[in-house]
Amino acid sequence: MKKIILTIMAVAAFGTANAQEETPSGEGFSKGDMFAEGSFSFRSGDVVDSWAFNPSIGYMLDENWAVGGRLNFGGYKDNDGDKQSVLGVTGFARYYFLTLGEDKSFNAFGEAGIGYSAVTTEPNGMDKSTDNNMNATISLGLNYFFTDHWAATFTLANILQYNSFSPENGDNSSDLQVEVNLFNNIFAQPQFGLLYKW
Repeated sequence: MKKIILTIMAVAAFGTANAQEETPSGEGFSKGDMFAEGSFSFRSGDVVDSWAFNPSIGYMLDENWAVGGRLNFGGYKDNDGDKQSVLGVTGFARYYFLTLGEDKSFNAFGEAGIGYSAVTTEPNGMDKSTDNNMNATISLGLNYFFTDHWAATFTLANILQYNSFSPENGDNSSDLQVEVNLFNNIFAQPQFGLLYKW
């Protein structure tokens, strides 16, 4: 009888240990997870009022790779009555290269994105014009999960940024900006947002 009881206890303990090992933690990312994130900013000042909203959605291909898309809205109006609005779309691929914490709370990532935006400028009392902009970026960021589903998102640095401008009135132009010296102070002006995972 003792052997049967010990055998049952051993099987139960082994099964419980396996279940604990196979059950993923509630925080962090797993294959098949989806997430929505975004940031919003509004500024009202003596010279100009501006706003921006950047919602995005992504899908985890595995524990490290994610793909997704982002919409970019924004605009401003100054005291002279000049207005500008931005409407854009971006596709991105993200790689989570570092996970810290027992619950996978901290997740650092690199992201590459390519996008298009239309910038409409309307000077006060003049005809409006729309300029087209193609851009590509490589950036570094961080997620911190403070619950199983909610995380704070920080875009720490833009390593590479390429823009190609096609104005409605004027010549085309392009520029490339590379920021290799990231260790000067990458926390000087981080962009903050929220992420929800399901």
